[in-house]
Amino acid sequence: MAKTFAKQLVETLENQGVKRIFGLVGDSLNPIVDAVRESSIEWVHVRNEEAAAFAAGAESLVTGELAVCAASCGPGNTHLIQGLYDSHRNGAKVLALASHIPSRQIGSNFFQETHPEFIFNECSGYCEMVNSAEQGGVVLHHAIQSTMTGHGVSVLVLPGDITTHEVENDEFVTSTISSGRPVVFPDAGQAAALADAINEAKTVTLFCGAGVKDAREQVLKLAEKIKSPVGHALGGKMYIQYDNPYDVGMSGLLGYGACHDASNDADLLILLGTDFPYNDFLPTKNVAQVDIDGRAIGRRTTVKYPVVGDVAATIETILPYLDEKTDRSFLDKQLRNHERLLSHVIEAYTHDVENMRPIHPEYVADLIDKYADDDAVFTVDTGMGNVWAARYVTPNGRREQIGSFRHGTMANALSQAIGVQAADRDRQVITFNGDGGLSMLLGELITVQQQQLPIKMFVFNNSSLGMVKLEMLVQGLPEHQTDHGAVDYAGVAESLGIKAIRIEDPADAPRLIQEALAYDGPVLVDMITDPNALSIPANITWDMLMGFSKAATRTVFGGGVGQMINMARSNLRNIPRP
Repeated sequence: MAKTFAKQLVETLENQGVKRIFGLVGDSLNPIVDAVRESSIEWVHVRNEEAAAFAAGAESLVTGELAVCAASCGPGNTHLIQGLYDSHRNGAKVLALASHIPSRQIGSNFFQETHPEFIFNECSGYCEMVNSAEQGGVVLHHAIQSTMTGHGVSVLVLPGDITTHEVENDEFVTSTISSGRPVVFPDAGQAAALADAINEAKTVTLFCGAGVKDAREQVLKLAEKIKSPVGHALGGKMYIQYDNPYDVGMSGLLGYGACHDASNDADLLILLGTDFPYNDFLPTKNVAQVDIDGRAIGRRTTVKYPVVGDVAATIETILPYLDEKTDRSFLDKQLRNHERLLSHVIEAYTHDVENMRPIHPEYVADLIDKYADDDAVFTVDTGMGNVWAARYVTPNGRREQIGSFRHGTMANALSQAIGVQAADRDRQVITFNGDGGLSMLLGELITVQQQQLPIKMFVFNNSSLGMVKLEMLVQGLPEHQTDHGAVDYAGVAESLGIKAIRIEDPADAPRLIQEALAYDGPVLVDMITDPNALSIPANITWDMLMGFSKAATRTVFGGGVGQMINMARSNLRNIPRP
C-alpha cells in the first residue's frame, strides 16, 4: 500500500528504535510532524533548534543509539547548526532532519531560502538532499548507516513537498543497519617500532584521551609493566583517573598536578587515544601516538612512532614484547610531585571557605560532587563551569560527564541535560551552568518545565563571563564588558513553575544542595559565587599571569582539585619507603 515519504521516514525511525525527536514544528516540517503524531515517537518541543541538536547529541552519547533532531526551513536550519557542530565533533550518532522550501522554489531566492546541503557540509559526515520520494528511502538508509558507523552527524535535507509524495518501495529502508564497532589491530611494523622505543626509553609517560574508554585495563597493565605515570586530557578523565595508582593529573588549560612535568620530562611520551589540541603543552622530542583514526596522527606535535589502531588492541599486541622495567624512580618522583602540587593549591580553597561571601565556586562544586549519585551524569557549560567540573567531578567508572569539549560553545549544558534526562528519567542528571551560558538559551527552562524533566540545574551565578575575563587578563588586556548586572535566575525559574533555590550564604550550601538533589522533579539552584574566582591560586603573581608560558600555566590553572588530593595521597602508599 502506498504511503507518503514522511510516513516511510517515521516508520523507519521507529524500526531503528528511535524514541523521540527534538525540534520545533512548523512550515515544511509539518508533514513529518503529522506522521510522528500517528507513531510511537515522542516529539520533544524545544525553544530553539540549537537546543534540539545539543539534546540529540547528548542522548546518543549516553545511550550509544541513534538520536534525531529536526528543524524547519531557513532560520530553523541556521539555528540547528551550532548544536550539530558540537554533536559531530563529539562523535554522536545523530540524524538531523533539515526541512527545506518547496522543491519548485529552490534557486529562486524564495522566502526563507537557504542551501542546507552546503550549510551543514562541514558539521556532518553525510549530508544529502532528497530530490524525490522514490530516492528518499535510499538516502535515508545511507544517512542512518553513516552515522551509526561512527562518521558523525548525518543530515537529511527534505523539501517540504517531497515528504508528502507517495512511495511504494521499502527496499532500502528495511535493510539491517550495521552498528558494530570493529577492532582495529595495529600494523605489525608500527607496533614493533613502538615496542622497541618503549624498551629503549629509560622513562615513559602515558597521556590518555577519550580513546581509552574501552582500554582502561590494558592501559593500567602497560603502566605497571613499564612503571609509567599516567596523565590524561579532559576527554580521558572519566575513564582513566579513578582508582589509578599511576595517576598524575591532567594537562592543558584546565590542568592540574604533575601531568605536564611527567609528559615533558619523560624520555618517551605516548599519546593514547587523544586528539589533545593544545600543542604548547606537548613535547616534540620523542613522542609516540596511538589512535584508531589515522588522520589524528601527528596533528598536534611531532610524532616519531605513529600507530593506527585501537588503544586496547595495540597494547595487547605489544605487551608481550616489552621488557619489564624495574626502576620506578621516575614514576615515584612524579607521584610525589603530583601530591605536593595538589596539597599546595588545595589549602587556598578549603580553609574557612564556609564563611566567605560571595561563595567560592570551588566550594559548592565540591559539595555537588560529594552529594551527587554514584551514576550521575554531569553536563557542563563551557567557561569556568568547565573548570570546576574538570577539577571537582570525581570519576568512579559509573558517572559520565558531557560538555562541549571539542567545539567549545556556550549554552550547551542545559540542552544536553534535556537529551540525557529525556532518555532516562530515573538517572540523576546535573548541570554545571554558567550564568552566561544559561542566559543564552534561557528559554529551554520552559522545555524542562513542560516536559517535567527532573534535571538538577546548578547555576554558578557570578554576573560575569569568568573565562573571558581570565583570557583578557592573561593577554595583558584590561577586562572589558565581562561583567553585567545581577540576574535572579531562581526568580526566573520560579516564575516558570520550576522549584528554585537561591544560595548566598555558604553556610547554607550543604543543606540546600542536598535538598535540591533529593527533590523529585526539576530544580534550579542559583548559587551567588565570587566573580573574581578565576581558578587562580591565592599567591599568584602578575609575572606568572603575564608569562603564561607552559610552566606558568600550570600555576595559573592549578587551583582547586577536590577529592583528587585524596587519591594522590593514597597513591603515595605505593611508593617503597627507603
